[in-house]
Amino acid sequence: MFVQGPVPGFRLLIVLLVSAALVVADARFDKLSTVRSTIATGLAPVYWLGNAPYEFSDWFAGLFENKQDLQEDNEDLRARLLILERRALKYAALASENNELRRLMNSSEVLDDRVIVGEVVGVSPDPFSHEIIINKGRSDGLSPGQAILDAHGLMGQVVQSSQITSRVLLVSDSSHAVPVEVVRNGLRAILLGTGDTDTLDLVHVPDTADIREGDLLVSSGLGGRFPRGYPVAEVSRISKEPGEPFVSIEATPKAQLNQSRLVLVVFPPENAAPIETDEGEGASAANVAEDASQGGQD
Repeated sequence: MFVQGPVPGFRLLIVLLVSAALVVADARFDKLSTVRSTIATGLAPVYWLGNAPYEFSDWFAGLFENKQDLQEDNEDLRARLLILERRALKYAALASENNELRRLMNSSEVLDDRVIVGEVVGVSPDPFSHEIIINKGRSDGLSPGQAILDAHGLMGQVVQSSQITSRVLLVSDSSHAVPVEVVRNGLRAILLGTGDTDTLDLVHVPDTADIREGDLLVSSGLGGRFPRGYPVAEVSRISKEPGEPFVSIEATPKAQLNQSRLVLVVFPPENAAPIETDEGEGASAANVAEDASQGGQD
């Protein structure tokens, strides 16, 4: 009854010291990546539970669909399948021709990248961090640095993977950057996230550059962090200030960052160099910008 524990202030000091030690060990020496991965694996049931209401409502709504609606949906899907099959035949011929030309040029590049389909099972609640959780992890071969796509364009990259889930940093996050090029003329620049899912900033573009509203921006492949040729954004606004050496350019992401539930995880070619990341957290805006600018100078 008369036994007393440590003074509350002393306990608080111990907690602060332990917290500071953990922060330093994680930030400077990357000693807690295994712990974070284990915790993420343990939290996987929470992600599934949070996604359960959507799955249940989708299943429940399907019970009340009538036969006519199902027949109409089936006809629409058949029509879309025929269109996609026709396009696939066309693209297959082009891919074969392209690969033959690359072989003739002694190029080691491969036109098609290997991908797997994943599903979004969680979204970061932090309004200042644009991240999602997908249901693919190390057991599926995922590792930090892999590109994530939806049906419309580049969404982001894997920054942390546990055994069965992975955390994805979206292109709209303020710490994210993508080396891009303009499809129309090959102009290269850096596309930075702004913290707004509808707006990206194109930087390092001189006022004399040939760029227009509506230009499509695709990944340039500089730095080796993102595969080349995937749609990233479309130029939406160009602002030129008198006397400024660079123009202010805004772009709209092609990917549906707030809507897509199914995503594609892109695997680099087997003969490609491994993707390097900063302390397991993927490419920061500064690092990607530096890689792209160096590649542009070369």
